[in-house]
Amino acid sequence: MSDASPHEPVFTPGLPEPIGPYVPGMVWERLVIVSGQGATDPATGELVGPDVETQTEQVFRNIETILKAAGSDLSRVLRCGVFLVDLRDFDAMNAVYARVFGDHRPARTTVQVASLPDKGLRVEIDAIAYRL
Repeated sequence: MSDASPHEPVFTPGLPEPIGPYVPGMVWERLVIVSGQGATDPATGELVGPDVETQTEQVFRNIETILKAAGSDLSRVLRCGVFLVDLRDFDAMNAVYARVFGDHRPARTTVQVASLPDKGLRVEIDAIAYRL
C-alpha cells in the first residue's frame, strides 16, 4: 500500500539541535506542524536572557526559521500552544506575541507547566501553519 501524500520532516541550518527524538517541524500536504520551540540561540547553543520577553522573541525567531524552511511564514499560523513556567509572565509574553503577529490572530492555548526541559527556560511555543 502506498501513501499518496507522505509527510516530510523539516530540517534547516540555523536552528538549535532538538533535545529529544523529534524533528523541528513536519509537513503533510499543506499543513506545517512546528515542534515546541524554546529560546535557544542557534549561534551559541545557549539560552537567551533570563526574562520571558527576550525568550519569547527567540522562540518566534526559531519558529519563523522552521516555517520559512517549510515554505510558510508567521502570517499563515493557524494555532499556537504556549507553555509558561509562571503565568505571571503572561502579560510580558503576550505583548511580544501580539507584536510578532500584528493584526493576525491565530487560535491559541496558554497553560502554566511545572517545568520545561532547559534550566532557566520560561516559555515554549509550538505552532500549526499552512503553506500555499
